[in-house]
Amino acid sequence: MRRLPKACTSITACFLVCLAIVCLCARTPQFMGAKQKAALAAVSLTMFDGAAYLMNNSASDDTIQTITSPTNSSFISTENTTLSSESANQNSKDTGSVPAHPGKNTGNVMEMQYGAGGEKWGDLYIKNISDINPDFTKLLESPLGFQIDNSRQVQVLIVHTHTCEAYMDSYTGYYYTNFYPRTTDNNKNVTQVGAAIAKSLKKAGIGVIDDKTIHDDPSYSGSYGRSEETIKNYLLRYPNIKVILDIHRDAIHDDEQQQIIKPTFTYNKKKAAQIMIVAGNDDDGSFDCPTWEKNLTFALKLQETAEKMYPGMTRPIRFMNEMYNTFINSGSLLIEVGTDANTIEEAKYSGELLGKALAEVLQK
Repeated sequence: MRRLPKACTSITACFLVCLAIVCLCARTPQFMGAKQKAALAAVSLTMFDGAAYLMNNSASDDTIQTITSPTNSSFISTENTTLSSESANQNSKDTGSVPAHPGKNTGNVMEMQYGAGGEKWGDLYIKNISDINPDFTKLLESPLGFQIDNSRQVQVLIVHTHTCEAYMDSYTGYYYTNFYPRTTDNNKNVTQVGAAIAKSLKKAGIGVIDDKTIHDDPSYSGSYGRSEETIKNYLLRYPNIKVILDIHRDAIHDDEQQQIIKPTFTYNKKKAAQIMIVAGNDDDGSFDCPTWEKNLTFALKLQETAEKMYPGMTRPIRFMNEMYNTFINSGSLLIEVGTDANTIEEAKYSGELLGKALAEVLQK
């Protein structure tokens, strides 16, 4: 009689094992499609709720938020889609513009034109987030810290610290939530803007190098160190370089309104992306940039000229406690052209106009 409980236990155990096998067989077919066979290995580890979860062991800071639908003011989802480093790199090589994914969640794109903002100095608007309050009017009236000669020697260098920053192919009023705005495809990223700037400068007779070295792929971290090395190598080869432009693409996500912003203006009946010039402060010498005021003068003059030639082109200058790579010489600027919601054509047109405004400043 003492053996009966053990026998019952054995029978029960066998029954449970058989039941588990039956459940496994019932759930496995959903993973046997031609494109899902790789998921089969994960089934036995994730059967607790009847679904397989492919585990992602990578971590990344690249997050794309699910925003509102253009046809519905309600919020679709508060869940974030986080891309792993591996998938981010894959996307940066293969996509870089709004992919066609019918049925995927979409978010709103709000088109707007930035105008007055921050502090007003004469006809300029400056968003001063630094620790100091320089006399911007006095700096604007000061001479540039360099001089462009009339030769066709290389005097301007264009680089892209974040080379993979990309734009949309077209504007529809929405974007897909799995849109990842970075790509190594130079037909879709910020190098197109650099090329447009260079073309305008060359037409004006100014020697320019338009560098397309990728500094942010496969690793985003360390981009500025790599672009600094690129810049200094060019300075060794072309000592007449006076101007260094680091051309970027911005991103403005309004979490409160649950949308992303597309800044535009219109010139000659054609739409272009607004630009933002970033200027740094090194009043305490922490960045070893004694020429920071000369860089700021350059930024102010370019802002003033661009607005006079193409009203509405610029967002307020962003003046901050950071130099990025603009500490290298007195003619260095970081410029954001549009956002990830602008189209590549809008960004290129803005680059063309920016190049013309820059030539006007340099040849005065």
